[in-house]
Amino acid sequence: MAEQPGTLLYYLKRSTEFLEKKEIPNPRVDAEWLLSDLLGLPRIKLYSQFEMPLSPKEIDLYRERIVERSKRKPVAYITGKKGFHQFEYFVSEDVLIPRPETEELVDFLMKQKETLANEFPNGIQIWDLCSGSGCIGLSLSQLLKPNLVVLSDISEKAIETSKTNADKYKLTDVQFYVSSLDNSLPNELRFDVIVSNPPYIPESEKKDIMPDVLEYEPHLALFVSDILSFHRELFDSVKRRLKPGGWFLMETHPGYIQELETLANRLGFVSSKKILDSSNKERFLFLKTESKFES
Repeated sequence: MAEQPGTLLYYLKRSTEFLEKKEIPNPRVDAEWLLSDLLGLPRIKLYSQFEMPLSPKEIDLYRERIVERSKRKPVAYITGKKGFHQFEYFVSEDVLIPRPETEELVDFLMKQKETLANEFPNGIQIWDLCSGSGCIGLSLSQLLKPNLVVLSDISEKAIETSKTNADKYKLTDVQFYVSSLDNSLPNELRFDVIVSNPPYIPESEKKDIMPDVLEYEPHLALFVSDILSFHRELFDSVKRRLKPGGWFLMETHPGYIQELETLANRLGFVSSKKILDSSNKERFLFLKTESKFES
């Protein structure tokens, strides 16, 4: 199709070429996402609107977005939102951008819905530890309908973002805490299920991280100086807060998961299982505490 100057197709093609020259991965896809969000159109609808003229304001705003992306700023931070599971959450540079593999953590628990109902017949209390945008806990709040969901993060700005996301979906049975692990949670709080996507990339691996992530996403949510020491504290917090027979499901580093499983078993978790992600990497660690019926 021959494009006419001033049309949607014209600017889409020019933007794609510009991003390509800047060596941005998937330049056409990014150009489409940024334009569809700007125009309030589903991305697929762009293909039926190629001849639509863009207004001078739309052209200026689109150029600004493309320039931002050319500097490696992630699309989600430019648009201020990211799809996750069945939902769409607000994101800022104060929180990690939700990843597709993290959706698999939610999927795993959804597949265990019947087992959860059998093991916790009075309903469940969930804690999303290191909650960031709240994408895990808020999704589970809507999908599993638990009695209570608690979100905690060491970052106050992350908690502000997650509160905005809870308001968007009118979620009322959610509590929020700015907390280093469980330090600021009320003493009496105990949970049936704890989920977490904590920082798990050793600082020694920073050199291997793509610039889109390294230059824009919060290092507090990504990196740890000592992965075993950090997870020892995390496991201690989880163990203190889980009820007998409680579940802990965590996303982690495939290269360290065996060491972390060994550590968890040494700290007294009675059941452990490594779970593969869709790329066949050992991405998730599923742990349980001893139930009151076990000796």
